[in-house]
Amino acid sequence: MTRVARSNRVSEAPSPIPPPALSLLSAALARGADGEMLERLIGFHERSQAHEARKAFEKALAAAKAKIPVIAKNRQAMLGRQAYRHEDLAEIVRTITPILTKRGLSYRFRSQSTGALVTVVCVISHRDGHSEENSLSASPDESGEKNSIQAIGSTLTYLQRMTLKAALGLAASDDDDGQAASASAAVSRQQARELLDLIDEVGADKEALLQFFQIKGVTELPAARFRQALTMLNSRRTN
Repeated sequence: MTRVARSNRVSEAPSPIPPPALSLLSAALARGADGEMLERLIGFHERSQAHEARKAFEKALAAAKAKIPVIAKNRQAMLGRQAYRHEDLAEIVRTITPILTKRGLSYRFRSQSTGALVTVVCVISHRDGHSEENSLSASPDESGEKNSIQAIGSTLTYLQRMTLKAALGLAASDDDDGQAASASAAVSRQQARELLDLIDEVGADKEALLQFFQIKGVTELPAARFRQALTMLNSRRTN
C-alpha cells in the first residue's frame, strides 16, 4: 500500500538572544565593530543555540525511548486470507504521550494528497526548539467497499501510525493469536529476487526500504509483508 518517501529533516525554532550574547554584542559595538563582525557574532550565537537544542532533543528522545514499553497489538486485520494483529494509533498514543510530555517532547502530523498519493509527515519536537521529521506516502486504501473519502482516511491513519513508529523506533509485541510463526516466515528466493529487480527498475532507496521493514536484507522480509513491499515499490511508477 505504501512507498517509502522518507526524510529526516531538522529545524530549530528561533530563540531570543540571551543576556550573555547581548553583552558580547554590546562590547563589540563599543569597540566599533562593523556590520560584518556583528553578523558573524550573531551567526555564531545562532549555531551554538541550534547545537545545544539538538543535544537536548537527542538526550530527551533517548530517555523517552528507554521508558516506552513494547506496544500491545490490540487489533486484528486480514491481509488476503492471512489474519494478523497490530497496534492501532490510539494504543500507541495512549502509551507514548505521557512519556514524551514528561521529557519536553511532542509530535504532530502534516498531510497532503496529490494525485494518486497521500503523504503524511510526522514531526517530533522538543521544547528547546529542535525538531526532526520523517514522511511516508501511499495510495488511498480502496480495499473493501470504501468510498473515496474513507479510502484516504484509512491511508492517513495507517501512515500516521507508521511514521510515528518510525520516528520513535517503536516495537510491537509478538502476535498472541498463534499467527506469529507464519508471519515471521521469510520470502522465497524468487520473491526476494523479484523485489531486488523492482528496486533497481523504479530507482527505489534500498536502505530506506530495509529500514522501514526493520530488516537487514531483502531475504529477511516476512512473507506476509511481500505484497505490501510490492505495492510500495510499484507506487513509484506514478512519480
